[in-house]
Order: sequence, then structure tokens, then C-alpha cells
Amino acid sequence: MTDKFRMNKMTFYGYHGIFAAEKEIGQIVEVDVELVTDFAINAHNDDPDLGFNPVDIYTICKDIVEGRDFNLIEAVAQTIADQLLDTYDVKEVMVRIRKPGVSAGGIVGALEVEIRRQPQR
Repeated sequence: MTDKFRMNKMTFYGYHGIFAAEKEIGQIVEVDVELVTDFAINAHNDDPDLGFNPVDIYTICKDIVEGRDFNLIEAVAQTIADQLLDTYDVKEVMVRIRKPGVSAGGIVGALEVEIRRQPQR
């Protein structure tokens, strides 16, 4: 059984990119995460202690996006994925990082990367 827990469009302000303006001015960074696991025990017991804590997930993402500077959003995504895999017993983590309204020789609706990682067992 594969169940998924998602948090979408968490919005932060970060200083990530390869251009000086991105590092100086910063920009909005949106984060989506998906944790893949089996919810059967959680669902049958209705025990909040068995589920994911959305405040903890939000805080992990916020601390990484707002607390560190990266050149590549791929590195932001990898760092979040690593932290989520270290924190939770899951089968897979998906992290999507989006920078809306990016200038890339013209205005782009959003620049986005998505990674999927599994725990190293």
C-alpha cells in the first residue's frame, strides 16, 4: 500500500540563485513536499502521535530555505529531502522547489525542480 502526505505551496523568502541580484534582493520560494508511507496504522488508531506533524515539516523547510543560501534550487531540494528522510520513517520523499516570476531572458511564470529520494537502507 502506498499512501501520501502532502504539504503544498509553503511560501518563504530566500536568497538562492546564480545571479548577484538573487543573492542580494532575494525572492519568494515555494516548497511542496510529499512523504510516501503506509497510513494503515495511523488511520485505524486515529492517534495524532502516529502521524506527521505539519508544523515540524514546515519548520524544516523554513529553516533551510530562509536560513541558508544556495546557488541551485536543486541543492535546496536535496537538503530538504535529506532532512525529511533523517526525521521520518518513509518509503520516499518528493520535494518540489519553485521560484515564481523568474527572469530568464524574459519573464517566466516559475522555475521549478522536483526530486524524489528514498532512504538508503
